[in-house]
Amino acid sequence: MSSFLGKRLRIGIAIPSTNTSTQPEMDEMRPLDVTNHIARIVTEDSSLAHKEGVLKVIEDLRRATPDAVRALRHCNLGAIIVALSPDGSWRGHHAHEALRQELHGISGGVRTIMSADAILAALQTLGNIRRIGLISPYLEPSHESVSRFFTDNGIDVVAAYGLGGRTLSNISDVTFADLRDATVAVNHPEAEAIVQVGTNVPMAEFAHMAEIWIGKPILSNNAVLYWHALRSSGIFDPIPRRGLLCADGC
Repeated sequence: MSSFLGKRLRIGIAIPSTNTSTQPEMDEMRPLDVTNHIARIVTEDSSLAHKEGVLKVIEDLRRATPDAVRALRHCNLGAIIVALSPDGSWRGHHAHEALRQELHGISGGVRTIMSADAILAALQTLGNIRRIGLISPYLEPSHESVSRFFTDNGIDVVAAYGLGGRTLSNISDVTFADLRDATVAVNHPEAEAIVQVGTNVPMAEFAHMAEIWIGKPILSNNAVLYWHALRSSGIFDPIPRRGLLCADGC
């Protein structure tokens, strides 16, 4: 490891080429002497208007992700974040685990951080939370698929809301009011936490603010991914403006 930049940790981040939210949100979380190194998962800005289109997008990303991970393997990294929300989770736990193992091998054995694992770790850290409200970037027909990984792992999705993204790049075109409405919609009395999936949804800063008036944890996808990469690498610095999960070095 270099004694100059990235002395504590170098993190690789594989991001879809249509994504404009993950890099700035994760750069804002970077502790002293930790560096971020970006590779793009090249994909078309395809339609998400129908479930078939969403499934095609996932397949396209699935095929392109290994090349992005491979491009990072010579950076002497401590962890690689694969910044995809659905990753393997739409096909259940076994498909997700197979994909994670494949990418781990392609990376040359570098720890591979994926959304599903990071969110489950966060829910466990916050007190073994088992009931959530779920915010997704997609249209309503995709709710069942988005929820599948959670239900397969014993997490009850008590409410779900889609932000209505119609293309991959369009997912980031949300307003403060959109995020507020989504949070209110899934703030079911039985929900112990709110989970937002979709790495192109710029929700990290909003989630931190909304926790104050909701009174329960709100996990934004990008913040949780980066938190898990740091904590699993032995870095426990508090991360300001990223919510309860990141505030006290847990």
